[in-house]
Amino acid sequence: MQNDIIILGVFMADTTYRAPRLPKMGETLRGDGFSLGPGGKGSNQAVAAAKTGGKVGFITRIGADTFGQMAQDIWRDAGVTSLAITDATHPTGAACVFIDSSSGDNAIIIAPGSAGALSADDMASYSAEIGKAKVFLTQLEQPLEAAEAGLRIAREAGVITILNPAPAAELSDQMLVLCDWITPNESEAELLTGIAVTDLASATAAAEALLARGVGGVIVTLGAMGALLHDGTATTHIPAIKAGEVAETTGAGDAFNGGFATALAAGMQLPEALRFATATAAISVTRAGAAASMPMQAEVEALLAAQG
Repeated sequence: MQNDIIILGVFMADTTYRAPRLPKMGETLRGDGFSLGPGGKGSNQAVAAAKTGGKVGFITRIGADTFGQMAQDIWRDAGVTSLAITDATHPTGAACVFIDSSSGDNAIIIAPGSAGALSADDMASYSAEIGKAKVFLTQLEQPLEAAEAGLRIAREAGVITILNPAPAAELSDQMLVLCDWITPNESEAELLTGIAVTDLASATAAAEALLARGVGGVIVTLGAMGALLHDGTATTHIPAIKAGEVAETTGAGDAFNGGFATALAAGMQLPEALRFATATAAISVTRAGAAASMPMQAEVEALLAAQG
């Protein structure tokens, strides 16, 4: 099967803890719940893209261990083609996810494990797969050199490139110029531009700063405020869509990016693609978990139809 979407990223086993607050240093705090499941931004985005109708190949590194098998199982069940390199010398990545019991907000510590060794050479070995795709999507949980190499290979092949700059990091202009689209949230946009994003006006200013550094187009995700698009000529506010009560926000950004990649690969025009991505994220936050919260294509289409 031809993969229309190639995603580079990290798989991590998410160990998720719910509690009323984070413990202080030296303190032991009784939690409200625990779960173990699949995570990692790249893997979550691959699952979101595949479940919403995309033909997805996922590039990463995993260990020869139980968490690595978990990864293969979740990709198979979601319809993701595994392009993973198995590294028997390093463990599969893991993450500690804290969920605030009352608000559903999250704080995360990641240990990428074997995926921390992803390199430009690895990306070169996948140049044929990347070059045949319609969309290439990556984030920043793996080494920057791998992300930049993947973006460059995709750009040179005429593939649409999307960078989700998460977790937040400072990036060079030579990397930004490879991005057709960049999708920061408020804090990521602030780190990249020095502009505190608190409303639509400041989001616009941050987007303009990124465009000035060579990015093709910017989508600043704004949580409950929706998202702001700047394509270099005009700005558009995409309102949030409500699909139900919020359970947790852990996978919202990944759902948005995965849905956006699927929509672009399907040939949707930009306004339609952004509504599709927004609806994907809206459904995801009504469910617990990250990969487990990703909706199916039919659910996204039903929500969009109900919105009119």
